[in-house]
Amino acid sequence: MAGNTIGTIFRVTTFGESHGAGLGCIIDGVPAGLALDEAKIQAALDRRKPGQSFAGQNNASVTSRKEDDKAEILSGVFEGKTEGTPIALVIRNTSQRSKDYGNLASSFRPGHADFTYFEKYGFRDYRGGGRASGRETAARVAAGEIARQVLCALFGDVRITAYTKRAAGISCGKIDLGAIEKNSLRAADIDAANAMNERIEELRRSGDSAGGIVECIVSGIPAGLGEPVFSKLDAEISRAVMSVGAVKGIEFGAGFGAADMTGSEDNDEMRLGGGAVKFSSNNAGGILGGISNGNEIVFRAAIKPVPSIFREQKTIRTDGSGFSETDLLIEGRHDVCLCPRIVPVIEAMAAITLADLALQNMAARI
Repeated sequence: MAGNTIGTIFRVTTFGESHGAGLGCIIDGVPAGLALDEAKIQAALDRRKPGQSFAGQNNASVTSRKEDDKAEILSGVFEGKTEGTPIALVIRNTSQRSKDYGNLASSFRPGHADFTYFEKYGFRDYRGGGRASGRETAARVAAGEIARQVLCALFGDVRITAYTKRAAGISCGKIDLGAIEKNSLRAADIDAANAMNERIEELRRSGDSAGGIVECIVSGIPAGLGEPVFSKLDAEISRAVMSVGAVKGIEFGAGFGAADMTGSEDNDEMRLGGGAVKFSSNNAGGILGGISNGNEIVFRAAIKPVPSIFREQKTIRTDGSGFSETDLLIEGRHDVCLCPRIVPVIEAMAAITLADLALQNMAARI
């Protein structure tokens, strides 16, 4: 299967399936001598792992599947420092219940990659979606934390903060980044988070699911990252974020709102302040001509509703010689809204992209 690697210098290849022995990644291009904080890798994985509750309370959004998601680094690190060689990292699966997917051996779930995988490869791993499962993103989160540490070594205090801006039709009324890890939705507004959770609980009880919008803000990236034509910074971030299975759209800065603005409204005017370039606004989302301008990088990703719903749906099945129509009721353990668990995944994909472009930028000029 091609398309498992992202990056030019900082290269990440993920492997593994939802119900296999485990999953992980090979990370190549990490410079030697980085003092790698493995505890932060585990902390990043803990934010994404399934089976989470919040402050002892029910989290209506997430699956009940329990996984420790313990990262094992197999190579590339010696005495706490990177060696400049490939870093191999594995995460063992410990809570598979493959029997829950027996009825999917010949039936295709609406909204999933079941049908397209079957058409492409002629057969598929139907246990939890196999390679198409969201569980694959655990490896991305581990690689993303290593990328973040590379960025901090290069530029100092780089901060990559994603949060749920909207879920189940309810939007944050204010943006308080300090609230993100204080509510089960990872929203930037606790009051809105409570309303989101209530609505998601209603959907869970009715066997349905919800989508949302995740916003990501990156600070501490200097001007100059990104290539001017085919490897524009926003294009590369888009490619990375859109590779996450549940993401259906992305916009930067003013995004689609710019279509209704005038040039005088959309342009971010520039001034000097303290010897540095300052922008009066950030409609560009921190990127001009595909290159970072030193402002905060801001983008938003649209997250589709979880396709595994507990309602009978019409679909097709195969007996090996052709297709026929059938009804399907999905079993197993599934998220109801992906937003809180996809937040660290969005952060990871931003970090991986920025680390790769930062290392590429070292060859841009003398």
